[in-house]
Amino acid sequence: MAKVNVYGINGSSSEKIDLPEVFNTPYRPDVIRKSFNILHSNKRQPYGTAPLAGTRHATASVGKGRGMSRVPRLTQGRRAALAPCVVGGRRAHPPKVERNWKEKMNKKENTLARNSAIAATSDKKLVSQRGHKFDEKITLPIVIDDKFDSIKKTKEVIDAFDKIGVYDDILRANNGKNIRSGRGKTRGRKYKVPKSILIVSNKKDIQKSSSNLTGVDIVKPENLNIEYLAPGGDAGRLTVFTKSALKQLGGNK
Repeated sequence: MAKVNVYGINGSSSEKIDLPEVFNTPYRPDVIRKSFNILHSNKRQPYGTAPLAGTRHATASVGKGRGMSRVPRLTQGRRAALAPCVVGGRRAHPPKVERNWKEKMNKKENTLARNSAIAATSDKKLVSQRGHKFDEKITLPIVIDDKFDSIKKTKEVIDAFDKIGVYDDILRANNGKNIRSGRGKTRGRKYKVPKSILIVSNKKDIQKSSSNLTGVDIVKPENLNIEYLAPGGDAGRLTVFTKSALKQLGGNK
């Protein structure tokens, strides 16, 4: 069983503990990617065109024997309308609101994806490949003393991360924030922000004090899923567990 350091908020290592059995799960990028795609598919919002779109015209066909195509034409002019094959006509097969976008995944397969993504947080190579910045001397995943839960100020969280050696990753995310290309910038998603540290904790105080840090997510152990552990479907996120949260994770199967 692998051992990791337990860091205090002053950056020093106070003890070593064994990682839970879940961290021995083999790395399965194929199952992780499948779980991520299904999760995002199930979050899609159904959309569709108006049922009468492209059909609200007074049209008529001239019939045979005129030496011209028999597509429907506007009664007040000669322009074609209504038919799917003409400019300005209706869609042949438009998207419909009633379409079911939901996908399913086997429970055991989904559990394997989650456990594999959790185990990937302890692999320095995978974490580095995701672009995270951290001190090479620290052990992964980062386990921090429960005093971290009681921090109520953001500057104290920054100070703790700086002493441990992971604050550079938050700076990386802050510097990587940029304006999205395309129409999405006018639809409520103007900025693209890289993901940085994932904090796994049970307490609300740390959720309030850390939520304003760029790219940082805070989640409870029972709510861990692929979206937090493998953003974009790529496992190996830089993760900070509180000691009590890690123990609780070890109790979940």
